[in-house]
Amino acid sequence: MYHLTIHTDFAAAHNLINYQGDCENLHGHNWKVEVTVGARELDKAGLGIDFKILKRRTKEVLGLLDHKYLNEVAPFDRLSPSSENISRFLFEKLADVLDDGNVKVEKVTVWESDNACASYTLD
Repeated sequence: MYHLTIHTDFAAAHNLINYQGDCENLHGHNWKVEVTVGARELDKAGLGIDFKILKRRTKEVLGLLDHKYLNEVAPFDRLSPSSENISRFLFEKLADVLDDGNVKVEKVTVWESDNACASYTLD
């Protein structure tokens, strides 16, 4: 199995629901996103997936969140937009557009600061 990883980012505001602390107030982050996919086979060029495709598809999915107030974006209009929930949301959206029998999304990590992140995997 080959593992490919990209790093990208988006900016958004949110407030946590039922947190009972400062983060329940409106605030924002410059979120960093790490996406790892696995590929069983390489193509004729020796690639599991072209990084250009992986980056483009990820940016398309991040467009759903970038420069938005997350609490107004489904499913975060009813689900707390925590780093944990955002990582799962991105994982599922990316799996919809990337998983093809050879390539499979393995892990999405969302960093809300340089020192705090949450990841989602199927395992």
